[in-house]
Amino acid sequence: MRFKLEIEYNGTNYSGWQIQKYEKTIQGELLTVAKKLFETDVVEIYGSGRTDAGVHALSQTAHLDVETRLRPEQILSELNKELPHDIHILSVSPAEAKFHARHDAEMRSYIYQISSRRSAFGKKHIWWVKEPLNVKAMYEAAQQLVGFHNFASFADKNPLEQVSTTVEMRHVDIYEKGDLIIIRVVGSHFLWKMVRRIVGSLVEVGKGNLQPADLQRFTKEETREPARFTAPSAGLFLERVYYKNDKVNRSLERFLNI
Repeated sequence: MRFKLEIEYNGTNYSGWQIQKYEKTIQGELLTVAKKLFETDVVEIYGSGRTDAGVHALSQTAHLDVETRLRPEQILSELNKELPHDIHILSVSPAEAKFHARHDAEMRSYIYQISSRRSAFGKKHIWWVKEPLNVKAMYEAAQQLVGFHNFASFADKNPLEQVSTTVEMRHVDIYEKGDLIIIRVVGSHFLWKMVRRIVGSLVEVGKGNLQPADLQRFTKEETREPARFTAPSAGLFLERVYYKNDKVNRSLERFLNI
């Protein structure tokens, strides 16, 4: 049987989503608990994509394959009872046998949180940038990335994942309220470290060290320059995975009203 899972997690204490030998990962924790619940090693959990060490998820999608008579609501309750406090399953629903959390995904959205002040609570979830930022210039630069572009300059090659470096970027939005700046990217798929390097490059624009045209140049000619600007993982959240007929909600009021 196949089930669709929606999962949130705080990635601070994990070496990313993907199961790794001798490392604590989100997928690894889920599999351990699932095998205990279903009393079998014949359990598979596939995520929509990998998140790096320290990266969080507001809604990661995965599918679960297991033979069970438990109802979805029972699976949800029992798994959450055993999972560590920083991993929580939001929903469990029946899925068609051909549904695949990764291959069927049409878009993904990430958000990145930047603070213009030191925070007693935000170190693991926000990047504190001490220098003043020109958010208008950052937004202008961000629009250079919308559309189909080659994002090889913004990524490291991942030997575990061979995907096209041409990405359809649907939206790059920047929201500002008080001390908080939120950058949201929505695209067909994202490469290893791509979002963090986009954010880091936009921050350099905000500082005046790069021009908006530089980001367009990075998509036209392959360069290692963006690697120097890689933003910390702590401020990055996988916001949502989109499937057929899902609509993108570009509002971030739930964050800006915190």
